[in-house]
Amino acid sequence: MQLRFLAFGVIIFLLAFVTPALAQHAPPGEVLLMHDLATNVSADRLQADVQKLVDFGTRHTLSDTKSKTQGIGAARTWIYDELTKISADCGNCLEVMYITDTISGERRIPDPVEVVSVIAIQRGTLDPNRYVMMSGDIDSRVTDSMDFTSASPGANDNASGMAGVIEAARVLSKHQFAGSIIYAGLAGEEQGLFGGKILAAHALKNNWRIKAVLNNDMIGNITGIDGITDNTSARVFSEGTRDNETKEEARIRRFTGGEVDSPSRNLARYIDVRADKYIPALDIMMIYRLDRFGRGGHHRPFNEVGIPAVRIMETHEHYDRQHQNLRNENGREFGDVISGVDFDYARKLTALNVVSLAEMAGAPPFPAQVKASGAVLASADLKWQIAEGKAAKNLAGYIVYWRETDQPKWQYSRFVGKVDNYEFTNLVIDNYFFGVASVANDGSQSPVVFPGAAGSFGE
Repeated sequence: MQLRFLAFGVIIFLLAFVTPALAQHAPPGEVLLMHDLATNVSADRLQADVQKLVDFGTRHTLSDTKSKTQGIGAARTWIYDELTKISADCGNCLEVMYITDTISGERRIPDPVEVVSVIAIQRGTLDPNRYVMMSGDIDSRVTDSMDFTSASPGANDNASGMAGVIEAARVLSKHQFAGSIIYAGLAGEEQGLFGGKILAAHALKNNWRIKAVLNNDMIGNITGIDGITDNTSARVFSEGTRDNETKEEARIRRFTGGEVDSPSRNLARYIDVRADKYIPALDIMMIYRLDRFGRGGHHRPFNEVGIPAVRIMETHEHYDRQHQNLRNENGREFGDVISGVDFDYARKLTALNVVSLAEMAGAPPFPAQVKASGAVLASADLKWQIAEGKAAKNLAGYIVYWRETDQPKWQYSRFVGKVDNYEFTNLVIDNYFFGVASVANDGSQSPVVFPGAAGSFGE
């Protein structure tokens, strides 16, 4: 009995001298829900949705809007109805709507045309005006960008991305998250990225705090024009510096760094890590370009107004299957038909979107007002603003990250708790880059936020 009391007393004595840092427990390093979400994405449902979109004949922006079975009008109505059905299955958890504007006087839209995108919003429980978004394109085209009558199945470009958005809504709508998720079918991409421009303007006008856009454009092709067949890699394109950076912000960045640490670039790094954690047999190739060489996609209009956005797509494109009239020339097949889509591969890329959206939406508010200092000192100091109120109810604390300046990915990290600063003792600020991420009690993290305007995800 005396030994028992002695042992108990020793434990109490030791606990009295345990420092708060040692007593503090870090959240889990992985979110177990993500494994289930990735598994729930269905290749069969993706195939059925791509086939449905192909069956509309053409989805050209200038095509028929009156028919119930053919043309862009029938396609967007079906997408709207499908998202409405998904909403009904989750107790009307989605707000489904059209976002429209009339475009005219453009090279590819000379006469007035109503450009109609379809979106669905799944509201967050804690921070409903903070959004992450997945987008795909509704429209398709053939060789002549103004040909709105010829058969244009657009199976991979971009029924695959649009089907991925619908499937993500099916999977994620069965769960609740702290922040909101937008599922977007954007119109007018082939005619000049008009759907994205319209939605970005709508978001700014309505003060939507969109923190990340994952644009999916061609996520189903595995055999490229280069002769390589590869179903285990995907590309994520991201801009290096913010497109709307001011002259003064550029001047500061020149002296403090951040050329490869825009919010979009750190979003790409975030997606890469989620692939490693949750998507078997999928490796991410981070491309340090806004988009493919000399080409464009529907993430660009969001980048242009300061909304972080990336493009997710296949690694090996086949140009015979893009923007081509259906034909056979000397045994060489041209056209974007459904036989060119690998649906298990599309499933993996859709699952990558699902886990990335879910974890960002499940994270606490992204770090704001991040600042770094330490010139001519032995240590670097990182400061940020602690999130408060209902939006931060799930906040476990913050994780600081650092890496050597020539490294493409964050190398080191440490959970530091609910604090607003951290000193990197004996790490000279000249030799490293630093950042901070928020983390929820279940382990859901935000992307890493690089200090200053160069890396800010907005307030």
